[in-house]
Amino acid sequence: MPAPTARAIRPETAHLSGVSVDYYVRLEQGRATQPSEQVLDALARVLGLDETERGHLHRLARQRRRRAKAPGGRIRPELLRVLDLVNGAPALLMDHRLDVLAANRLAGLLYGRPIPGLNIARHLFLEESGHGLYADWENCTLDVVGLLRLAAGKYPEDPRLASLIGELSMGSERFRRLWARADVRARGHGLKAYRHPLVGLLELHHENFVLPDASGIELLVLSAAPGSPSEDGLRLLAGLDAAGDDARPRVVRAE
Repeated sequence: MPAPTARAIRPETAHLSGVSVDYYVRLEQGRATQPSEQVLDALARVLGLDETERGHLHRLARQRRRRAKAPGGRIRPELLRVLDLVNGAPALLMDHRLDVLAANRLAGLLYGRPIPGLNIARHLFLEESGHGLYADWENCTLDVVGLLRLAAGKYPEDPRLASLIGELSMGSERFRRLWARADVRARGHGLKAYRHPLVGLLELHHENFVLPDASGIELLVLSAAPGSPSEDGLRLLAGLDAAGDDARPRVVRAE
């Protein structure tokens, strides 16, 4: 049996949300100005949106009234000192565009490429080394597209974000398909698996720390469970280049 079309489900969704079909269609097309909080909450409930998706819906509805300016992503010296204190785990500072602004030496060794210019989305979708690094590449692409979609809802007038999305759309069919789904995801925590060409499989827990200064920067730390093969792998990875680079964070951009 074919799936119901959007046209077929509109009357039911509108009825359950307490609005007319015509008003619901205008909401879909962005022609309804300033919908009430009650209408948005009703739509979120009927559509079964989670907390992240509900917030995204409210932001989209408020865009006509208030345009959020994209944060500049400035890196305070104190943040670099904190980054320098993270030992035995890859750690990096990243903005809402998934640009890596600074990283410790172990993060550079994990990604296997220079930190300056590294964008996680571009690395994942457009660079061959990125495709091979992520053991669960398909799920990682879902997360990254959802994060960029969420950022685009917050900062619709960010030209650099729009340029990145255009570049990814032109260069990756999978990105185009996932972007068309309009899914949103929030950064969280959990296990990610990396297949490093020198030390093998690394199962690392990623933890995101949102900075409280409205800079749009987050600290990401990737840690291995104590006594695990992944902890041994990180030690081996750190030792491979111990005599080379120094361990200071690499600042990519401080605008």
